[in-house]
Amino acid sequence: MLSRSRCVSRAFSRSLSAFQKSCWLRVVLFFAGVSLCQGPGYPNSRKVVKNNELLVIFFFAFFLEDELVTVKTPAFAESVTEGDVRWEKAVGDTVAEDEVVCEIETDKTSVQVPSPANGVIEALLVPDGGKVEGGTPLFTLRKTGAAPAKAKPAEAPAATAPKAEPTAAAVPPPPAAPIPTQMPPVPSPSQPLSSKPVSAVKPTAAPPLAEPGAGKGGLRSEHREKMNRMRQRIAQRLKEAQNTCAMLTTFNEIDMSNIQEMRARHKEAFLKKHNLKLGFMSAFVKASAFALQEQPVVNAVIDDTTKEVVYRDYIDISVAVATPRGLVVPVIRNVEAMNYADIERTITELGEKARKNELAIEDMDGGTFTISNGGVFGSLFGTPIINPPQSAILGMHAIFDRPVAIGGKVEVRPMMYVALTYDHRLIDGREAVTFLRKIKAAVEDPRVLLLDL
Repeated sequence: MLSRSRCVSRAFSRSLSAFQKSCWLRVVLFFAGVSLCQGPGYPNSRKVVKNNELLVIFFFAFFLEDELVTVKTPAFAESVTEGDVRWEKAVGDTVAEDEVVCEIETDKTSVQVPSPANGVIEALLVPDGGKVEGGTPLFTLRKTGAAPAKAKPAEAPAATAPKAEPTAAAVPPPPAAPIPTQMPPVPSPSQPLSSKPVSAVKPTAAPPLAEPGAGKGGLRSEHREKMNRMRQRIAQRLKEAQNTCAMLTTFNEIDMSNIQEMRARHKEAFLKKHNLKLGFMSAFVKASAFALQEQPVVNAVIDDTTKEVVYRDYIDISVAVATPRGLVVPVIRNVEAMNYADIERTITELGEKARKNELAIEDMDGGTFTISNGGVFGSLFGTPIINPPQSAILGMHAIFDRPVAIGGKVEVRPMMYVALTYDHRLIDGREAVTFLRKIKAAVEDPRVLLLDL
């Protein structure tokens, strides 16, 4: 008959073998108190196991936490079939739950793939820049019980570094050359002004002299970066628009005095009631919806397959937003039924999501008309390019004080140039000019919208 200790040892050896072979049934039986030391020679084996339940729980938890999982590509929207992987983590990196491991760049946006649990990256199943579809295995993760400890690289050197002198506390000295606390002694008249010739004084790390025609610092290097999928898609669509549409641009200028005065007078009350800042973009969106209802052909599109004109009974305005990853165009839907507060709230929400790279595919699908605001970058004048399959785009520019003729007198007014690029195959010049003048009238005098003039 085996001793009790040998029985326990054999039991745990067999449980470990069960874990390694993924025989979870034996582990569950063992945890429930069923003896792994079977036979007539082990009458007290159940009691032995019961007396060591804490150790069994430790083994069970240890192997359960080290479970290996495979993370797959999330499902894309119907209009997106594949994307390019850009890794944020490498093999062996420790990640916390919901920490971003990679981003998948699609034609319209970037999809972040977070870690499902705390763990360590075991393997990357797709190379950096590789193409994936929905459901493609991306990486394997070995789960761990605790979140990774955050390193504090800035505090460790500070703890071991010697304390600075009180006189130099306000301006920390550089490590190589500390700031002197006293002025150097003035040489006496009999002492030479310099103990060595000036030609002997040379900087310790002087950059090489640039050759004639050389670039900054004498370097004439170059480097290459692969275009991300979003930029490739933008380039493709804009070139298609240039090759397909007969684009023509008409211009006008808007006196922003009244809209600025209205904003200054009512912005505090607007903020108090709606908890939103009143901007200029909402005025142009509202004015564009008003003008699109007056000129429905600008809201239409040509179906090149059937050679038909598709008139939309709804107005979905795309607002171009520049982000570090490229231009994104979220859509404000059913603008014709919105008031100023609804438009301003939607613009604020979409802009915040764009800056955080949280726009979904659904936020950018569709759109019957586009507004592009180059004025936020200081643009004075420009011709926007149509965003297919739309037929027109409005370009806003910066507001500058300029002298203009008002009632036979020259006055300085805040003026903005606006441009409407349209598909001349569908929209005639008369309709385009009338549409742009409608926007000008509604922005210069918002009462036009109220009176439906």
